[in-house]
Amino acid sequence: MAVYGSLVHSDLHDLIHRVRGGISFPLFSKIAELVPFTWPEWSSFLHLSERSLQRYKKDRKSFDALQSEKIIEISSVYQRGIEVFGSRPKFDAWLSTPCVALGGPAPKSFLDSTFGIRLIRDELGRIEHGIPA
Repeated sequence: MAVYGSLVHSDLHDLIHRVRGGISFPLFSKIAELVPFTWPEWSSFLHLSERSLQRYKKDRKSFDALQSEKIIEISSVYQRGIEVFGSRPKFDAWLSTPCVALGGPAPKSFLDSTFGIRLIRDELGRIEHGIPA
């Protein structure tokens, strides 16, 4: 947890620097171990083929700025969800359960876009404050 926690709690200038420099595959791998997403899901979220992800792994490449930003955003929303729900298992269950407030699909299906991540953040805020859907 400390890996993505340290990314999320960095100041904005540090985050911008990390994004521009690219998240290395070894760091991404540490993050990926801490969240309940499969490689095919990460592939979808980052708009990369699974084969491309395997090449990143093999070559220990860094992700480009857009993919790095997405990795940080997903890490951030995941940490926020744990805070709101009080535990990983509860948040993991919510991520995978169809959500009426989000129009029906499971929340994790929205992690492939910045707008979807914002939608999840907004819903987490409503849940935190007890505002019904």
